[in-house]
Amino acid sequence: MSGIISTALELGLINAIAVLALFLSYQMLNICDLSTDGCFTFGASVGAVVALQGHPYLSIPAAMLAGALSGITVSFLQWKMGIDSLLAGIIVNTALYSINIAVMGNASLVNLNKTDTVFTFCKDLLREGFLSSYYRIIVILLFVMLMILFLNWFLKTKLGLAIRATGSNRIMVASSSVDADRMTMIALAVSGSICALSGCLLAQYQKSSSIDIGSGILTIALASLLIGRIFYRHDSPMLVKICCCVLGSFVFRIIYALSLRLNVPAFMLKLISSLIVALAISFPYFYRRYQEKKQMRKEEGTC
Repeated sequence: MSGIISTALELGLINAIAVLALFLSYQMLNICDLSTDGCFTFGASVGAVVALQGHPYLSIPAAMLAGALSGITVSFLQWKMGIDSLLAGIIVNTALYSINIAVMGNASLVNLNKTDTVFTFCKDLLREGFLSSYYRIIVILLFVMLMILFLNWFLKTKLGLAIRATGSNRIMVASSSVDADRMTMIALAVSGSICALSGCLLAQYQKSSSIDIGSGILTIALASLLIGRIFYRHDSPMLVKICCCVLGSFVFRIIYALSLRLNVPAFMLKLISSLIVALAISFPYFYRRYQEKKQMRKEEGTC
């Protein structure tokens, strides 16, 4: 059981970075970027290829740059070509399938078994210390903490506040001489770079990158995001909201791991992910209905 929790924690934290990307685009900007799966794979592909050339550290900024380009492309289709945000995400996601195969050298899989990664460097660094067996979680925690601190800082800057305002009321922002389209482009570029970072880390974590490595990551990230929303209130500080998203990713992975432990067939895992999303979305509705009925019974009792 400890092995399951350990793996769930590691994968949950890697996916948490993608959740933070969705937190920015979906929660703050109020845009559901459907290119997430392709962007995640794009980051994994670029990161794997760069690491394969002997540059594991350079693979991180390279993957983030690739993700930023993906986000800029989505916003360009909306801003300059008048395409709906959902359709723009679908178009970019479809295009990235071919681009990812091209990046991986016309192959659907890149093997990193004999390649140095950020994880192997950390393993060598901690080889003689008592933390040697925790090198994976240390690397992942480092990146998660950096993304948490970055988002908490970014969303409190003047630019971040403008992005949040654009998500809350785009018309009001436009009337205040703020370029809403530019804010959307910046937010999607940042979101895409964070999502690609998550893909890059997963590829180096599992020592391979495949064309389907990002399959279903949008569902997983959305489910984790919605689970995380259960743990904070609307007026909670930004840092609390961000940390709760990370917690939601871990909770989702625990549920996922327990499903595997119960010998649920592999083909049923997509269904389980969908059910988790549905329950997470409907939880506030059912809770509100419960509170309303409780209040009605209380009022009837006082009459």
